[in-house]
Amino acid sequence: MAYTYKHVIIIGIDGAGNFYRNTDTPAIHKMFEEGAGSDFCLTSIPTDSSECWGSMLIGVQPKVHELTNGTIGSTEYKHRAEHPTIFRVIRDAHPGAKLGSFSNWSPINTSIADSGIGIVKRSANDESLLIQICDFIKTEKPEFLFIQFDSIDGAGHTYGYNTERYLQELNVADGFVASIRKAVAAAGIEDDTLVIATADHGGNGHGHGGPSDEEKYVFFAAVGKTVPRGKKIDVRVIDMPAIVAHALGVPADPNWDSTVPEGLFE
Repeated sequence: MAYTYKHVIIIGIDGAGNFYRNTDTPAIHKMFEEGAGSDFCLTSIPTDSSECWGSMLIGVQPKVHELTNGTIGSTEYKHRAEHPTIFRVIRDAHPGAKLGSFSNWSPINTSIADSGIGIVKRSANDESLLIQICDFIKTEKPEFLFIQFDSIDGAGHTYGYNTERYLQELNVADGFVASIRKAVAAAGIEDDTLVIATADHGGNGHGHGGPSDEEKYVFFAAVGKTVPRGKKIDVRVIDMPAIVAHALGVPADPNWDSTVPEGLFE
C-alpha cells in the first residue's frame, strides 16, 4: 500500500520557467538535491497564466477547462461538475480537510478555487502573502495548500525574462521557498508533508503565450519521505492534481488528463 501524506503544499512561482538555473537559488537547488524533479516540465499551451494555472489545478487541457486571461477575471470556471478542481476532489474525500489558496493573482481565488467549500483564500502582494502563508502553515497545518507568487512574472514583462532584474526577483522568490520550508519544519509536519515547487510558464522577451522552449518548459521539484533523492523524472504541469491526490490517498477524478509520473514516489 502506498504511503499517504497528511499534507501537500504547492509553491507556484508565476513566470519562473526554468530560469532558476541562471541565478543564485539555493532553496530550489536544495529541493532538487533532496527530492525528484525536472528542468523540463511541460506546461500547457498557450503558455498564459489562466490556461496553465487552470491545467495545474483542474487536470485538463485549456481547450477543456476554457479558462483564458481575457475572461478569467469576470467569470467562474464553468465545468466544475464534469472536471472538478483538486480542491473539490480533496473536499469530497475528506470533508474536514483544511484547504488553502494563497495567491497574489486574485483570479485564481475568485475564478478557479471553488467557492462555498471552505477553502481559506488570501490575496496580497508577495511579501505580505508570505507572512500569511507561514502563519497559516504553523497554526492550521493544512492538508492542501496552493500558493502563487506573482512578482517574478511582473519583472519578466517589465524588464524581460532571464534578464538581470528578472533574475533578482527570482532570487527573492527562492527565499520565499526557503521560508515556507522552514515554516513546515516549525509546524512539526515536515515528515508528513510533500512540498512541490514549480511554475506555470516561462517567458521569451517581455511576454509569453507561445510554444518556445523558454515559455513551455518550467522547473518542477518535489520533496517528501517517499520521493527519491536526486532523481530526474518526466512530468507535466497538468499532472499536478494526480500527484496531489495520490500523495493524500484520495481518488483521482476519472476525467482528468493528469497522471502520476513514473518514479516520483518510491
